[in-house]
Amino acid sequence: MSKYLLEIGVEELPYKFIPMAISQLKTGFETFLNDNNVKFDKVNVMATPRRLAVIVDGIAASQPDVEKVVKGPIAKVAFDENGNLTKAGEGFANKNGVGKDELFVEDNYVYAKIEIKGKNTKDLLQENVPQIFSKLQGPHFMRWGSNDVKFSRPIRWVLSILDSEEVKIRIIDKDSSNITNGHRFSTQNIVINNPDEYVDKLRDAHVIVCPEERKARIIELTQKEADKLNAVTKISDDLLEEVTFICEYPVAVTCNFDEAYLTIPQEVAVTVMETHQRYFALYAKDGKLTNKFVTITNYIGDEFENIKAGNLRVIKARLDDAVFFFNEDTKKPLEAYVENLKGMTFQKGMGSVYDKTQRIVKLSEKISSALGVSKPSIKRTAELCKADLATNLVFEFTELQGFIGADYARVAGEATEVSEGIKEHYFPLNADSETARSIEGQIVGIADKIDTICAVFVSGKKPTGSSDPLGVRRAALGIIKTILEHDLKLNVSELIDEALALLPVQKDVKKDVEEFFTQRAIILLNGDYSKNILEACSAKNPCSDFCDYVERVKAVSAGVDEKLVENANRVFRILKEEAGSVDTSLFVNDAEKALYDAIQGVEFDGDYVKYLQDLTKINSVVTKFFDDVLVMDKDEKIKNNRLALLKSLRNKYIIFTDFAKL
Repeated sequence: MSKYLLEIGVEELPYKFIPMAISQLKTGFETFLNDNNVKFDKVNVMATPRRLAVIVDGIAASQPDVEKVVKGPIAKVAFDENGNLTKAGEGFANKNGVGKDELFVEDNYVYAKIEIKGKNTKDLLQENVPQIFSKLQGPHFMRWGSNDVKFSRPIRWVLSILDSEEVKIRIIDKDSSNITNGHRFSTQNIVINNPDEYVDKLRDAHVIVCPEERKARIIELTQKEADKLNAVTKISDDLLEEVTFICEYPVAVTCNFDEAYLTIPQEVAVTVMETHQRYFALYAKDGKLTNKFVTITNYIGDEFENIKAGNLRVIKARLDDAVFFFNEDTKKPLEAYVENLKGMTFQKGMGSVYDKTQRIVKLSEKISSALGVSKPSIKRTAELCKADLATNLVFEFTELQGFIGADYARVAGEATEVSEGIKEHYFPLNADSETARSIEGQIVGIADKIDTICAVFVSGKKPTGSSDPLGVRRAALGIIKTILEHDLKLNVSELIDEALALLPVQKDVKKDVEEFFTQRAIILLNGDYSKNILEACSAKNPCSDFCDYVERVKAVSAGVDEKLVENANRVFRILKEEAGSVDTSLFVNDAEKALYDAIQGVEFDGDYVKYLQDLTKINSVVTKFFDDVLVMDKDEKIKNNRLALLKSLRNKYIIFTDFAKL
């Protein structure tokens, strides 16, 4: 088995494109090798800002030879009356490289068994690798020089070798060789004799080509810097990935800024460091932010003074802006900004942000009433939850909406519950983050999100595969997670009605919104439960009670008797139309009376496990009914009465799940 190495050297790639390219190259090579029946062990794709590399381990030297049976013309067309080949027969034989004796007749047709020699892998690579590369997709592709072909950045070199042999290919305007280049300020023109020495030779030239190795190095170096200061780090996955893909050789440098900047909200300083400058903030052991941070530089050497000075100059300018905006904003209380929301459009046709705030207040009152909660802090939170959108600091740092509002509420002397509620009503911020802990944050957050979702659907902008207006997928998941994690007995279907009624434009989209919520719930829970069980249990609208929905899913997931499923499905198949009520005086068979009594004995008391057991216990009675009774009796009254009996049984089943989907 052999090993193939491809490296494409480029100008610095946008960091967001690199993970996309890694995935596409891996899929592209695996598809090419599988489609061409070339055996291989593994496709490993590595990347830095200046190179994309593919190593295929255990690749076969060639395709296997294949024996193939080829169908030819009808026998009487291929042979004359004397058994000799006609012109048509000779043409078929010559085309497939066989003689007359190698032809055979089957079902009155002539066939030839031929052997197709497998292509050399080197030739296949030369033919296909440029095509794989040409199929890469990403945003903002560009042309350079006189080339018509686009790519993310100009290509500077191509390396292509199979074991120790060059595989000559051309990518856009560059011919391949066995030469690569190290870090910009390290060794250049490095000869790679075989793929096995590639990673080590680049490491010697200050390039860590494996992203996972770079990531581990960044974490290790940052932790070492933190340990020196008896501090801790909180490295987010998103920031770690970004830093990993903007450097080839990570080196950690600790910098600091004036402690006076710690007077602004901690979230602002952290956002400046992490989001704007890609620094790793350092915290004291008690969790408070310090005036120190770690920056990862793509640097070779041990002289860091210029690096520190440059970073300090940049962060000081950003923090000065933040201090100025904070001081200006806090000259008046948070509630003073509510009036300014009238001049901010929520979305076209759905009023201003002020209008949305008033809807949130009304929806919060409805939710509070449904949950049996009465706290003035909930209404106050709803009234102020969007006020910070009109402040200078949120205009500059949009991602801090809610956090700034919470801090401004605290400065203005609002209750702690209100301050926390303003911050938490945006929670969860993403799929993995926590939900609101305070009841204020939970209620106002649900009200805000349901208003946004309904407004988007009424506007005709419901999410598609490539579009998610105002993040409604995240909003729906946030509502469901909040309800489930805090066991809120809330009827979302009724809440949808309330939200739709409050919008300035009326449109009947309730079913669409309910289906949207149901699909979000299935996606959220699919990691813990089978999808077919989740879909089966959604026959009873999950939106009416998501906590109840999960309890039914849990009970079904624990196991359902096969005979119960069979009987339930039989009932559903028979009942094609609605039936009336049961008249016991029309029973003519003991099995009818027995089934009626059994149905009356099954009542749901809130325990789905027990309810499932009760349904299972009457299986024998249901089976005997079908064995002894002809439902479609000639007597119309008896037939309709038996259908009504089955309807009452179906109503017991449907409380639980759609057995047809199990």
